[in-house]
Amino acid sequence: MHKEQDKKRLATLTLAALGVVYGDIGTSPLYSIKEVFGGAHHPVPITPDNVLGILSLFFWSLIIVVTLKYVSFIMRANNRGEGGIIALMTLAMHKGVAGSWQQKMLVLLGLFGAALFYGDGIITPAISVLSAVEGLEILTPAFKPYILPITLITLVGLFIFQRRGTASVGALFGPVMVIWFAVIAALGAAAIFENPAVLAAVNPVHAFHFLTGNSLLGFFALGAVVLCITGGEALYADMGHFGAKPIQYAWLGYVLPALLLNYFGQGALLLADPSSVENPFYLLAPEWGRYPLVALATVATVIASQAVISGAFSITQQAIQLGYTPRLEIQHTSDEEIGQIYLPAINWMMLIAIIALVIEFGSSSNLAAAYGIAVTGTMLITNILAIAVAVRLWNWSPARAMLGALPFICIDLGFFLANSVKIADGGWFPLAFGLAVFILLTTWKRGRELLGLRLSADAMQLKAFVVDIAGSGIGRVPGTAIFMTPDPELVPHAMLHSLKHYKALHEQVVVMSVKVFDVPYVPDVDRVEVHRLSNNFSQVVVQYGFKDDPDIPAALALCGEAGLAIEPMDTSFFLGRETLIPKLGSEMAYWRELLFVAMFRNAGSATAFFKIPSNRVVELGSQVVL
Repeated sequence: MHKEQDKKRLATLTLAALGVVYGDIGTSPLYSIKEVFGGAHHPVPITPDNVLGILSLFFWSLIIVVTLKYVSFIMRANNRGEGGIIALMTLAMHKGVAGSWQQKMLVLLGLFGAALFYGDGIITPAISVLSAVEGLEILTPAFKPYILPITLITLVGLFIFQRRGTASVGALFGPVMVIWFAVIAALGAAAIFENPAVLAAVNPVHAFHFLTGNSLLGFFALGAVVLCITGGEALYADMGHFGAKPIQYAWLGYVLPALLLNYFGQGALLLADPSSVENPFYLLAPEWGRYPLVALATVATVIASQAVISGAFSITQQAIQLGYTPRLEIQHTSDEEIGQIYLPAINWMMLIAIIALVIEFGSSSNLAAAYGIAVTGTMLITNILAIAVAVRLWNWSPARAMLGALPFICIDLGFFLANSVKIADGGWFPLAFGLAVFILLTTWKRGRELLGLRLSADAMQLKAFVVDIAGSGIGRVPGTAIFMTPDPELVPHAMLHSLKHYKALHEQVVVMSVKVFDVPYVPDVDRVEVHRLSNNFSQVVVQYGFKDDPDIPAALALCGEAGLAIEPMDTSFFLGRETLIPKLGSEMAYWRELLFVAMFRNAGSATAFFKIPSNRVVELGSQVVL
């Protein structure tokens, strides 16, 4: 009975994984082959040897980079089931010396990889939807003036829909992608049947001969070949939603064969009719089937975009919890699925950037020049972090870890260098966007550290303060006061300000801090730690994982089991609100201080973020010179 239920659950998760995980890599056939042979930058001449060489590169890229590296190896490096660059970074930092240059380097690499993910997240919806809608031009040139407007309307509709959540249409994603992969596989198989000679490309000798026989052109071609593996990071990043097995089964049993059939089918079509390079994907279909294929491709690219957008929301939530970004409004769009969230600020920022991108570049071929460098940069960083995980957690020797990762590093480095020549043609955009995000992340983290140092410089030890209070004759008033502070061992500034103004303390005083661990979730049994002090003072540490949803009232309800009864209607929360003043000659560059002050001023309130009832909150301000 249990085995039957497990099989059904596995099948359900595998279907769901098809809809969410494989949208990006699954829509790559729309533009990958077209860009290699008909792109605006260094197109490869259509000859039998070149077609077989390129198909061989596609085949072995999918096998080595996606199947071996991600599906077989990297997915083993999971943080209690969670994947992605942030989860990998936290794993890599295990057993390291806090504050050491190695730890700092791993953090910087992880943050830069996350920043590049945002760059990829901007380009994926733009190039995917635009390439799908461009199929209308194949049907009739009369549609050409409407391609950009239709693309923009589709993208705006997608981002407006985000606030409603993916739950209402999530059930459709899997079945639609099942149909998508079946259709592209059938179209490819039909073309292969007409010209089965293309199957010879499975032999890696063809890839080798292409690269060695066309040294410079072969190098440039890698910049377009990499388009077939964009989305490989998503397999790892979405592991926490579905687990490793459903993702692996879907890839090996359905997605990979469908992609290979379609790529080889496009190659067969090019050999039979080189003029089909105009759009080999759509020209695989018979004329009567092209209208429905455009519709299906548009829906598939919307699904692909949805996966990237959801990934951006998820990675932002993790960054907020780990202290790398300011608090932002997070809305939960499902009562059942904790991972389904909506961040308005990120949503509208992405939409504005994508609209600017589509208008600026104008076509999927131009966008392809910008695509790839962010993906390959993230893949390179993943290799380095994986080496650290293998050495620190799996107890591999450094030599073994380096040797194991070397083939992947060489391949990813080749793709990255090939894409780097496209920087002037558009590759600058994801790098500039990623660099901007990286500066924001590191500035916030360093600024918070600096603020913490300033606040703790003249702080008092809590336990000594409690002893002093006992004989001071300070009056106590009924009720409970909860003082939120980053360090529960120090007297919160808000408490000192409160004492200064009111000349009294509450009957019960709780000094509360929130600690976020580098694990995805903390079980409720470990949620709170309560330490009773004398004079009716208590220290409470609320513990979360980086994917947990902070909820202070819910955490307080758990304090009763630890012997600390708190009556919600008789409780006031005291929070500090600092006004920051930048100064020249500080430990942080002045321009970064100004940036941090602006971010700090516009950060979301702790009240909303921690779900504290606003009518129970008292904020006490102070000025801090950085």
